[in-house]
Amino acid sequence: MAFVFRHSICNEVFDKWPFTDACRAIRRTGYTGIEIAPFTLAEDPNSLTSDQRREFRSAMEGEGLTFVGLHWILMAPKGLHVTTPDKAVRQRSWEHVRRLVDLCADLGDHAVMVFGSPKQRSTTGGSSVADATQRFIEGLAGVAPHAAQRGVTILVEALPKRDCDVVTSLDEAVRIVRQIDSPAVRTMFDTHNAIEEVERHDVLVDRYFDLIRHVHVNEMDGRHPGTGDYDFKPLLRVLKRRGYAGWISLECFDFSFGAEKIATDSLRYLEAEIARL
Repeated sequence: MAFVFRHSICNEVFDKWPFTDACRAIRRTGYTGIEIAPFTLAEDPNSLTSDQRREFRSAMEGEGLTFVGLHWILMAPKGLHVTTPDKAVRQRSWEHVRRLVDLCADLGDHAVMVFGSPKQRSTTGGSSVADATQRFIEGLAGVAPHAAQRGVTILVEALPKRDCDVVTSLDEAVRIVRQIDSPAVRTMFDTHNAIEEVERHDVLVDRYFDLIRHVHVNEMDGRHPGTGDYDFKPLLRVLKRRGYAGWISLECFDFSFGAEKIATDSLRYLEAEIARL
């Protein structure tokens, strides 16, 4: 039987769409999973009531979609920062992460939380990169037991230095995962954010495959797959060979093409690339 990838899409491309309508369009296009940016649900995502959480979950399940997880987790509310020397702000921010774990678990089973959020983890307040990184590690280690209890996996996302100076390579992300040594903390791979990696992307993913739980696909300039010249086949070939069971999740940053066109064109393009493996 042919190997089948699971495809999901990040929901912010459907900005301003009613949530149920977005779910319906996503499933109609052919995706089976949805990844959610919490700020699209509420100004303070942790303020969502139990009834509201059940409604969102029901909307996804009603359209035949699996909730994959959360990303862009510190965009809302404003003022969060997890590596700042300001202890009060840092504690409030990590408490927010802890409560997002609960939101993630309430929305779906065995979901992930992609920890990117460059502005909310970069050095600030005169802190050194080393000190900020240590605070990041301590914070992750602090919420890991709760994530494990709720069945959520927090993923350390490596970000390019142009966007963030804390955890800037997959190698560094893996070192942090190994240092924390919790089944609730793993890493992921994002093609766009790997633009500054020195080694080939397929080589990196093959090396660290056992710790990678999620994959974001996008072009190097942040547009959706098929609009640039990134060759996804080497990455997909490694994932196929290694029997990857996670999600291939579309995340793009240029919404000018329109939500449905982005969703449809991306999936058709990736399906064509997979057929060539």
